[in-house]
Amino acid sequence: MGAPSGELELGGREVPVARVLRALLTDSLRRHEVRGVRAARPSFRLSELRERLLREHVFEDPGRLLQVLRRRGLLEEVSTGRGDRLYAIPAPEVLGRLLEGVGSDLGGLPGREPVGPTPEVPEGADEEGQIRRLDADYFLHLRELVTRREEDVVDFGRTFDVGKLLELLRDMFGEALYLDIALALLQQYALADVPLLAPSGRPTGSTGFHLALFGPPGTGKSFAIDDFIRGNPRTGVPPHGLPGRNRYCGGMTPAQFLRVGSHYRGRTFNFIVPEFNDWFKYRGMVEPLKLVMEQREVRWETTWGTVGPYTFRSYFSVNYNVRVGSAGDYWATISDPNFSALEDRMLLRFHTMSRERFRAVERSAERLELGQIDFEPSERIRDHLTLVHAIQTGHPLTRHRWKPRPVALTPTLYERLREVSEEALAQTSSPRFSPRLKGRAVRLAAASALVGYFSQPEEAAGPLPVGRAEEDLARLFYRQEIAARQGRFPGSG
Repeated sequence: MGAPSGELELGGREVPVARVLRALLTDSLRRHEVRGVRAARPSFRLSELRERLLREHVFEDPGRLLQVLRRRGLLEEVSTGRGDRLYAIPAPEVLGRLLEGVGSDLGGLPGREPVGPTPEVPEGADEEGQIRRLDADYFLHLRELVTRREEDVVDFGRTFDVGKLLELLRDMFGEALYLDIALALLQQYALADVPLLAPSGRPTGSTGFHLALFGPPGTGKSFAIDDFIRGNPRTGVPPHGLPGRNRYCGGMTPAQFLRVGSHYRGRTFNFIVPEFNDWFKYRGMVEPLKLVMEQREVRWETTWGTVGPYTFRSYFSVNYNVRVGSAGDYWATISDPNFSALEDRMLLRFHTMSRERFRAVERSAERLELGQIDFEPSERIRDHLTLVHAIQTGHPLTRHRWKPRPVALTPTLYERLREVSEEALAQTSSPRFSPRLKGRAVRLAAASALVGYFSQPEEAAGPLPVGRAEEDLARLFYRQEIAARQGRFPGSG
């Protein structure tokens, strides 16, 4: 059997894909249709382009080039209704934005430095443009990392695990605040959606989880899920989260989100919502939001039309602001249906503004403003996170050396978590915490195991283990959240 083949046809003539790009550059004002691309063969004969991509180790399968062209917006798929696929050049007003930085020698595609500036899509542009900008941010950061710093990142990772991560964050932000920030960062590792394996080897889930920080304003929630993850230049906080994989939703209504979410089908991003409580105030939005959080099919009908159906495969990290000023407010919050909706579907961390919490937030703000927080490890943490994510999602730039690895769950983890719940049950006849909380602790332990990817032998190909450090973190989270739901908060006396 010969090499896989497939041709693109432009203006009635078969041409290599390289010429499609040149046609985009030299004849960008006319609309073309690229015909004859069929799904039967996933690879394409790319003549000199094929050799270039293989030589630069960008794509193991040159057929992935078509995906890159579509992701960049340089080709649009048009359904014909006959089982064939048509690919068309975008409309001129869209194409004009995309062509900045795409040189006639394939500059701007993976494998070469862009010719001219990287295409910039303004905030507030159409969502497909927003996705292209985020994808470019991710790819350019990863490419620079792999070509210039990979060995340094791997060396750092050989002695890095969740225990070291927690130690760094505790030194930076103090005992009372570090865990919220750790949860936000571990959710970024979890976005790779790595399979979880039972001892029998059967998959029983994946690492990805929604994160909700629930409590009064001023308890440090926004810093944890937004400033620390995306960075805040105004306060000198560098970004620690994945580049190009966090979609900020400040000012967005839930109706706008439901439309935006349809563009992310089949993709895994993190949506940061600073005021998630506002979304629950819109009439008719609670049920669609529940479907989204459950990653079930969403179909939303309005007087202007229908959104969907689509399945949301991304995740949320959100603030849910409530005021808890008295014991009565506290118990009302615990029994609130919205609290239950989040707790059923998210890893939910609940705080009150205790005296200890107030002092910790106040002190952290002082240290930040005085420049006393050492952000020196920030770049190394972010590079480590990015490289682990790329490996675990099978990115072509990492396939030459690293392989994705699932996470192995163990009976020991469940036994140690059961000890915590039994301790709590021995102190009350009316538990106010759900068994689902234990499942969230398990998911947290599994996400934590990803931090230790490089601490395992390089030749190892089996699942990543959940060790003692991961179990300790899960137990700490589980114990603190049980205590919160039972009304026991530190420093509140």
